[in-house]
Amino acid sequence: MSKVRVAGFGVSLDGFSAGIEQSLQDPLGKRGTELFQWFFHTKTFCSMHGIEGGTVGDMDDEFAHRAMDNFGAFILGRNMFGPVRGAWPDDSWKGWWGDDPPYHAPTFVLTHFEREPLVMKGGTTFYFVTGGIEDALERAKKAAGSKDIKIGGGVSTVRQYLRAGLIDALNIASVPVLLGQGESLFHNLDMKALGFSVTDRKTSEHATHLVLEKV
Repeated sequence: MSKVRVAGFGVSLDGFSAGIEQSLQDPLGKRGTELFQWFFHTKTFCSMHGIEGGTVGDMDDEFAHRAMDNFGAFILGRNMFGPVRGAWPDDSWKGWWGDDPPYHAPTFVLTHFEREPLVMKGGTTFYFVTGGIEDALERAKKAAGSKDIKIGGGVSTVRQYLRAGLIDALNIASVPVLLGQGESLFHNLDMKALGFSVTDRKTSEHATHLVLEKV
């Protein structure tokens, strides 16, 4: 049976999963890239971006691979897709990733403003959903078939799905960084009351990888 999962999500020691002031120059917010130092050196990351090399077989690469494996559909918040705010001025913005985004599956973008589907190379099609998180999830489940659905972010989107009780599992990377400010992942969320427990924990040089599941 397919599951709804969050995977490969970086969290600082003080609980932030994105920096402040997201922009075209800082898509993860100020200092947001520090949350993914565990990811950038892996073979999985390099392969996604057409780069030779990368570490293979270590703990970070294992969890990086899990972060993209067996997903039949993705759900993204509007801010995760890009920095454009309000009504779409035109169709020129096609995401942060160039012509071949890393999703290679139907990808549903939450927005308040309608836009025609955007077909990209490599099997990614962006669908822009104005009906809210449950409508996006219903459509993603139909598209994914027997595979899992990934809630890809950003932080506010993950929090919405957590509050609604719609996420089955999270793979997060707790990184030894203090951001001081940014978007908090778990603020005012009682994960225990939502049914989650830590079911796996592995530590690398760069992060502690935690699996939280409903049990």
